[in-house]
Amino acid sequence: MIKKILLLVCIAFSSTVMVAQTTVTGTVKDALTGDLLPGANIKVSRKAVGTTTDFDGKFVLKVADNPPFTIEVSMLGFKTEEIEITKKNQKVEVILTENETSLDEIVVSASRTPERIMESPVTVERLDARAIKNTSSPSFYDGLENLKGVDINTNSLTFKSVNTRGFATFANTRFMQLVDGMDNSSPALNFAIGNLLGMSELDVNTVELLPGASSALYGANAFNGIMFMTSRNPFDDQGISFSYKSGLTSQDAAGDNTFHDVSIRMAYAFSNKFAAKATLSYLKGTEWFATDYRNTAKGKYAPGDRNSKNDFDGLNIYGDEVAIDLGGAIGRVSRTGYREVDLMRDYEARSVKLNTALHYRPFGDDRLEVIFNSKFGVGNTIYQGANRYNIRDFYLAQQKLELRGKNFFVRGYVTTEDAGNSYDSRFAAININRRWKSDQDWFKEYAGAYLVSGSHAFARTQADSGRLEPGTPGFQAAFNDVTSDPDLVTGSKFQDQTKLYHGDVNYNFQDVIDFAEFQVGGSYRRYSLNSSGSIFTDFDGPIDYDEYGVYTQMQKKFLEDDRLKFTASIRYDKAQNFEGNVSPRVSLAYAAGENKNDNFRASFQTGFRNPTTQDQYIGLDAGAAILVGSAPDNLDRYTSAPLPVSTAGLAFTGGATTTIVGRQAYENSFSASSVQAGAPAASVAPLVKPEKVTAYELGYRGLINAGKSRITIDLSGYYNSYEDFISGKNVLVPFYGTVGDNSLSLLALRNGDFKAFQVYTNSTADISSYGASIGLNTKVFNGFDLGVNYTYAKFDFDQASDPDFEAGFNTPEHKVKLQFGHTNLFENFGFNINARWQDEYLWESTFLDATIESRTILDAQINYTVPSIKSVFKLGGANLTGKQYFSAPGVGAIGSQYYLSWTINN
Repeated sequence: MIKKILLLVCIAFSSTVMVAQTTVTGTVKDALTGDLLPGANIKVSRKAVGTTTDFDGKFVLKVADNPPFTIEVSMLGFKTEEIEITKKNQKVEVILTENETSLDEIVVSASRTPERIMESPVTVERLDARAIKNTSSPSFYDGLENLKGVDINTNSLTFKSVNTRGFATFANTRFMQLVDGMDNSSPALNFAIGNLLGMSELDVNTVELLPGASSALYGANAFNGIMFMTSRNPFDDQGISFSYKSGLTSQDAAGDNTFHDVSIRMAYAFSNKFAAKATLSYLKGTEWFATDYRNTAKGKYAPGDRNSKNDFDGLNIYGDEVAIDLGGAIGRVSRTGYREVDLMRDYEARSVKLNTALHYRPFGDDRLEVIFNSKFGVGNTIYQGANRYNIRDFYLAQQKLELRGKNFFVRGYVTTEDAGNSYDSRFAAININRRWKSDQDWFKEYAGAYLVSGSHAFARTQADSGRLEPGTPGFQAAFNDVTSDPDLVTGSKFQDQTKLYHGDVNYNFQDVIDFAEFQVGGSYRRYSLNSSGSIFTDFDGPIDYDEYGVYTQMQKKFLEDDRLKFTASIRYDKAQNFEGNVSPRVSLAYAAGENKNDNFRASFQTGFRNPTTQDQYIGLDAGAAILVGSAPDNLDRYTSAPLPVSTAGLAFTGGATTTIVGRQAYENSFSASSVQAGAPAASVAPLVKPEKVTAYELGYRGLINAGKSRITIDLSGYYNSYEDFISGKNVLVPFYGTVGDNSLSLLALRNGDFKAFQVYTNSTADISSYGASIGLNTKVFNGFDLGVNYTYAKFDFDQASDPDFEAGFNTPEHKVKLQFGHTNLFENFGFNINARWQDEYLWESTFLDATIESRTILDAQINYTVPSIKSVFKLGGANLTGKQYFSAPGVGAIGSQYYLSWTINN
């Protein structure tokens, strides 16, 4: 059946019919306990022919090969054994030895070559299928937060942002995420889309995460860290797997809501030459409602509400950002806004992911493999940037063609996105208001009513006459019109069909050069921005620009038993609008002790980050400010919509308007901080250029014998120094006058004749960050797993050196994580508990600055395996204490999540 199903989605390949010539039978046992091991994998070395042990640890392998040949026997958590088969009908008994520690696992990402975590020259965190089974989190992606030094910021139920070592945002452009070698980020909006449209949990092979700068091998944007998610190869992992997960999300504002998560994976090797797989995942649930209606002023929480503040600006209320000073006794007044819950349709969270792959091995083994991979995803989520965006029917597709051998790979892929029916909730409210009454008429009616009555309450009631109330047909009609209109002057829809083209190549000379291991490689990337002028200044056609890079690495082992490993890398990158960057990395790793169980490492490396597509080419009126990118060819491309000019300080008198060109924000503006301080001064905002980091790290990994216990320890410390840190700067552009030359520009400030802009530039301030982490893992009480880790993160920045700059470190100074469980407490039954604590910290962003309170989170799960039906049942929950918390100001409060899952044949 599976063969027929996959043939429908695969191209025509002829398969080789195998005639069994050799039969190998045997058993697989645990070296420590002597128990027979069900589910162990047995395969012919370098081929797709294989089987697994049954419930009694026995196997029968029939192959077409004549002896001699080699079989590989493997199982998660055990060391792989190779057995030489020398005769037909041979019987074997295989003894598997459990990995002493997780540090024995093999990783590839740290040096682009296989090596034990123990011997890696840099910090590495890893998650595999066994860890995924044991995680207490609702998904493997959520489970990443239990890794040492890893933060996850929850934007919504389906959109979560991974980060390491500070400077986190939801877009998180300083952290790179790769799925099977493809950059899993939106090419237009730049945010890594988490696992909204990523990988099915059934198809995850490993997740490797490198905290810290990694530009020497991986180029731009591998600045704070990089994460690699790799899927299972259909030659190695065949069969049909299925998972169904259902449960509840519980939140005070939203109540209890069900969610469903269904996945299926089908993989089949038609022969030693051709294999294919397909995975399909569907998730549906309800987002966390955002109902924080506290007043905000100047980007921070402020006292007062709508009844006490005439210029009230509620956090999760939109449309009340439109405000003016009516002068005299009236003062500053804002329009009446709409709550987010009335603007997000049904808060539906949805994700549909389809991944198909064709694998072809011309020689019938893994010496050479051709892979064609297609990924498609569509979904709904909520994204918080400068505003809150309802990402609805968002579509992302990736197609990759890769040629891979033992020592090389060549890959190229294209990413295509479509914003679908996504819209900006702030502009939805602003323009719904303008549908039933223009701003000019509303403020005139307010002023007139106040002059008659002297009452702000009466004035607002009069001005709000005719207001469209949520739930009425009139409101719904206006909402539908506004959210389908891509012109932000009148609508709120995001219109985007941006594409990204990328190519990578790498070659390892290990079979050619004996002196040391040398690698060379390179990459090329081309962006084609296509938002039709709704996000970027591409109203007259797509904006294309490109980047490329080349690198080389040498790795050499010295001393007796190769105890000392030296690694040196260097990379050169060039982007179209900027000068080239050179990124070196040098590291030393030394293995001490009789069994090389004490490993010390030291590294120096640099990283850089190119300005994003938005930093360079955005041209967006976000309401509170106009965002204008600083690419040289973007400055004159952006022209604002008509802006009202006052007469003698009386807004809207005479109806005069003006427009502003983007260049004025960079060349004729006041710094916002100086105006707020009462001493207006010209803004200095050079055009943005790449930012750089110089990183130093020391670390130790080891295995310590403490009586009958063996404790693994992983310790690291780092120091980062930043140069030309990219930042957004708030400036005020006067409608008339030249800043610094005459009094007209100051008059414009007094009359309110100015517009706020956010420009993209680099801070001249000295910024550094430093931190440390330690992780301990052991077994206690006769087989219980116990792990604890601690992370410290801090940054230094002199605010006085750059008053307009917000560092946005957005990371707690202290984090502690604890894990306790047993994979087989009694026959087929296991459990796991994860607890996390972090202290309070300041969150800074264009949306709002606020303190995030400290929190303690408890997750737990129990699981039961039923071998007869190849099934695992899991019952668990996240945030079991029930205390809601905010990941950032403005997002929905995160409540509890409970789930029950059934996984078959995985």
